[in-house]
Amino acid sequence: MSNDKLFYKVYLASRNGISRLVARIVPPHEIEDIVQETYVRICQIEKKDNITSPKCFMYKTARNLALDYQKQANVRLVDGIENMEAFEHLLSKPHKDEMYENAVTDSEFSHFCEAVRQLPLQCRRVFVLKKVYGYTQREIAAQLSISESTVEKHISTGMKRCTLFMRKSKNSANDNKSTSAQIVAGGNYE
Repeated sequence: MSNDKLFYKVYLASRNGISRLVARIVPPHEIEDIVQETYVRICQIEKKDNITSPKCFMYKTARNLALDYQKQANVRLVDGIENMEAFEHLLSKPHKDEMYENAVTDSEFSHFCEAVRQLPLQCRRVFVLKKVYGYTQREIAAQLSISESTVEKHISTGMKRCTLFMRKSKNSANDNKSTSAQIVAGGNYE
């Protein structure tokens, strides 16, 4: 059996285990990408004859890719939250960003962003760390020096407030559509 076929069979047999390993390190939405990237990296190796244990090699490759992703996520998160003042500044003031304005074409997404902006500052911090960056409650508690139960309460509050905001936005949009339809149809306004 060729090395490529051997690695493919080992990959298929180890896929679930690799997913479990990666799940301990990265957010759920990144697991499949890293598992696939592991296979891509294995396929790119030219001298597979030097690898004595393909399964161990795949696990190490997946682990390293997951750790690399985590490092990059920490850097993207305002230098790993070390510069808390800059992070607070980003969250507390609505910035006018033309690139952002041009990119936001989906009204539902823009309503959600507005809902997040309406959250109290500490709740917003926790919510963004959890829902955008995929941090665990324990990591958030450590970063912000608060208890895990407080983190959980902020996440719950954020979800409730954002849901209510989105419902109100949807209802007002539906009211505006029906009013517009009445105008177009020549409806009564009594």
